Formats: sequence, C-alpha cells, structure tokens
Amino acid sequence: MSQTFDLQITVLGSGTSAGVPMIGCHCPVCSSADPRDRRMRCSVAVGYDQHEILIDTAPELRLQAVGNALDRVEAVVFTHGHADHIFGLDDIRRYNTLLGRPIGVYANAQTLEVLQRAFPYAFSKPADSGVYRPELVPHLINGPFELGGRRWIPIPLRHGAGDVLGFRIGKFAYCTDCSQILPSSMALLENLDTLIIDALRPHPHPTHFSFAQAIAVIKKLQPGRAFLTHLSHDVFHAQAEADLPGPIKICYDGLRLNVPF
Repeated sequence: MSQTFDLQITVLGSGTSAGVPMIGCHCPVCSSADPRDRRMRCSVAVGYDQHEILIDTAPELRLQAVGNALDRVEAVVFTHGHADHIFGLDDIRRYNTLLGRPIGVYANAQTLEVLQRAFPYAFSKPADSGVYRPELVPHLINGPFELGGRRWIPIPLRHGAGDVLGFRIGKFAYCTDCSQILPSSMALLENLDTLIIDALRPHPHPTHFSFAQAIAVIKKLQPGRAFLTHLSHDVFHAQAEADLPGPIKICYDGLRLNVPF
C-alpha cells in the first residue's frame, strides 16, 4: 500500500540575503560545482489537498517557480518584511492571471505595512482591468488562521532586535531568520515530524542561529528530522551535512519533502 502524505514541501530557496554565489565573490563555496551550493534567497511552497501556499516571495521568485514547476499559488504567507523575503512579490501577478482572481497575503501588522508601502499598486483595485500587475488582499495575522482547510499556527521568533514569524502546519514547522526562540514558542514546536530552521553558518552571528545554536534547539525539540536553511557561503553542503548529527540535514534549492500524517 502506498503511503499517504499530509504535506508536500518544496524548498524554493535556502540561501542568505546575499545569495550564493555572492556578487564578486570567488571563494571555494561560491565557485563550487555542487549545485547544492548554489542558493537563492529563502522561500518554501507548502502543498496539500490540491492547494499550494507560498511562504515569502524571494527576489528570485520567477526563477524558483519556473524551476520547480510551481504553476499555482493560492495565497502568500510572510515571515517578515526584509528585502530578501518580499521583493519577488510583483511576480505574484502571474498567479492572479492563472487563477483569474485576487490572491490573499497573510502577515503581521508590521510586515503588512512594509508590503503596502513597497507595493501600494498591488493592494488597490486596478482602474483598468487590462493592467498587468498583482491584485492582493491583505489578511492580518494575529493568531492561528485557516488556509485551504488547514490550521496555520504563527510562531513568534526573535531575529536580532526584531520580531518575525515562523509557521507550524500539522507536524511541519518553518522557522527561518531567527536568533532566539522563547519558551512559549518552543512549546508550539513540540511533537514535530519535520522542522526547517535557520542556521546561517558554523560561527556566531548577531541575528541568525549558528549551526551549534540551531542544533541545540533541535535537540530540545527532538523532531523526527530537521533541515538547516538560510545558509551563507561559509557552508559547503556535502562537508557540512557529513558533520551533522543524527536526523539533521542541510537544505538545498529544489529539495522536496513529504510530511506524513
């Protein structure tokens, strides 16, 4: 009997804000021939029950969508308003055309304010129906919410001095761009099958988990498996993954994960 899966996760991008390779850098990782060392900015697609939801809109969204045959997006959920997580938003207009309707955007108040300031035209109804641009409907996240018949639980995280959101859907959680997870949020991440978590590089950083910090969180939570994301050019995929303990792996662009019931 074939196994039934609850969620299908596609890692569209697994890199830090500068991407890998970085402009003007010819270090060993930026020059690597391993495709897993080429990293677009962070985003994932979450699929279930014939629905496809996007978490963040990286600047490379068009390339990510075409490369992963992401032909349908019904909603976008945002972790926070930093440039590397929002500046592909204009490419959502293609999904408006494919669906023939507006698309919902879900974010906290601070992120919605950033999005509406950066893309004001996308949140107003076009005067001319022939104008090719996004048509988005804002939805304020102030607690758990429903998308496609599934419950999404926002996970408050600290990203340096800022507040960002991770998300839990069933037994899957996505926690990018974080340097601290408070005890109240740790409680929301218990009993996971699959966790994707920020781990910028092996050595410390003021606004992101290092490998050691992410591993410490994973050991406390004990998910069935965990994947590190938002990776810098300090990380050789093959070497880093070989050194990781137990069920911890390194994300790469195009990674697909099935999360069972």
